[in-house]
Amino acid sequence: MAFHSDPDTKLQLLELSHVWGHGVPSYPGQADVKMERAVKHAQHGVLAWRVSTSLHTGTHMIAPIYLIQKGSDLAAVSPDRLFGNGVVLNIPKKSFETIGSSDLTSAGEIREGDVVVINTGWHHKYSDGLEYYGEAPGLTEEGAQYLVKKNVKLVAVDTPFADCPLATVMGPHRGGPQMKRLAVAYEASTGKKALEEHGKLYPATKAILGADIPIVLQVGGDVDLLNGTRATFAATPWKFRHGDACPVRMIAMTDPQGTCRIDPGR
Repeated sequence: MAFHSDPDTKLQLLELSHVWGHGVPSYPGQADVKMERAVKHAQHGVLAWRVSTSLHTGTHMIAPIYLIQKGSDLAAVSPDRLFGNGVVLNIPKKSFETIGSSDLTSAGEIREGDVVVINTGWHHKYSDGLEYYGEAPGLTEEGAQYLVKKNVKLVAVDTPFADCPLATVMGPHRGGPQMKRLAVAYEASTGKKALEEHGKLYPATKAILGADIPIVLQVGGDVDLLNGTRATFAATPWKFRHGDACPVRMIAMTDPQGTCRIDPGR
């Protein structure tokens, strides 16, 4: 894939989302997406789908209310957080590795009010797989607090969680483990104890959402083409009262000619 150019503005548009639909990978412990054609072309000349799904599927946004009691729901997320300039940080990581503030600072400049997209390369493993959901890298609490101090407007990651999976219900925390092999595999691979290294539940996610910053999980598409560069981003969730999450389509825009301006609408 490559940039798609708008013929009028000459803006280059780039896809940052995974394809959504039947068979999309679902989190361990959640039901698969279920789809059926409510009406069909051959019968009615119309196509319409009926869908049953968790809203935490594919490239999706989580609102503060997901983990923060009385936090903002999707309907309350301010529109200015859904569109703006920012940076794609190229931070390659392997199984069970973490992302701290030193990783963030060495990957590029984060400006106040930025959209920050973290590309670990993990989106290439996107699948219904033990490795993808169980061994993904994730932000440390200290790394998340660094982003909060930078006053970013939106955080997006190409991993299934903002945290390492062992700091979620995939590991031996509340309601878990959803992946019973995970702690054993971690200890065999690293020689470290899972709960000693990841004793808190969702510490990075809570730090970001607690600052009223929404998070986009499972970024994909052609994000690699923007590694280490700045762009303008948009990710629009449903205006969903009490909504904790929903699929989004995230895109990036660049203006190589430097000529695009917002039309005043007169």
